[in-house]
Amino acid sequence: MLDRGVGFFDGISEGRAAVGEGIELRYRVGGEGPPVVLLHGHPRTHTTWHRVAPQLAAAGRTVVCPDLRGYGRSSKPPTTADHAPYSKRALAGDVVALMRGLGHERFAVVGHDRGSYVALRTALDHPGAVTHLAVVDCIPIVEHLDRADARFATAWWHWFFFAQPEKPERAIGVDPEAWYGALGPGRAEAMGEENHADFLAAIRDPRTRLAMLEDYRAGLGVDRAAEEADRAAGRKVGCPTLVLWSSRDDLEELHGDPREIWAHWSTDLRGGGPIDSGHHVAEEAPDELVAALRPFLAM
Repeated sequence: MLDRGVGFFDGISEGRAAVGEGIELRYRVGGEGPPVVLLHGHPRTHTTWHRVAPQLAAAGRTVVCPDLRGYGRSSKPPTTADHAPYSKRALAGDVVALMRGLGHERFAVVGHDRGSYVALRTALDHPGAVTHLAVVDCIPIVEHLDRADARFATAWWHWFFFAQPEKPERAIGVDPEAWYGALGPGRAEAMGEENHADFLAAIRDPRTRLAMLEDYRAGLGVDRAAEEADRAAGRKVGCPTLVLWSSRDDLEELHGDPREIWAHWSTDLRGGGPIDSGHHVAEEAPDELVAALRPFLAM
């Protein structure tokens, strides 16, 4: 149950940080104790964590929530033909630079949706920095694509549409609120008024919409290639890994128990399981998510 008595990001302050190469990230930070960074998915911003971050801070964690590169109010650099400026490797580098700038050489990473791909890349590229990896509603990109049958293509058609040049920008830009179902009855209350307002500002910004599409374009190209190289080299996540998913989303329906797939990517899988929620679990089931994360982060 959502605690309506808790204010928006109580005790957690907002800032901006330069992370190199002209990139700045908007972020929030609060609490004391071992650090954990929370990485949002598409099409959200860091404010999706507003019901989770204060609970983790109260539980003795330093919590950092950034807008990923391209999302929200973080920098949106020009892209290139291979979309590498929006690769998960580039975004993971931003996360490490942000955390180091805040004084954290080692930290836990929790990712949801697209943020889980950034979390995975952070753990693979910077193994000395990541103490724990938790992924929510995610399997590696290459594992999705290896299983891309008609069922997957029908359910996750947006992956392939978003990768097309120009067409998705034009289609979404006609009415972004309708595309994302942003103004449906009860949506603002369900998300939280401030979080909903931040989400609306993001999807209404054509630069943000383009950057979010670049995330998907990189996913089918340079990100897939990076994961294929990891798999060929036998490279795996070495830190404790937790796999969670929303029981009312379709990840398990499409691929079975995600832990069976993640077992090939982690040397220290610590379990996990479904959470009774729709896709945006940090908004819909924050207490249950925190209940799963707290013992894992204490390992």
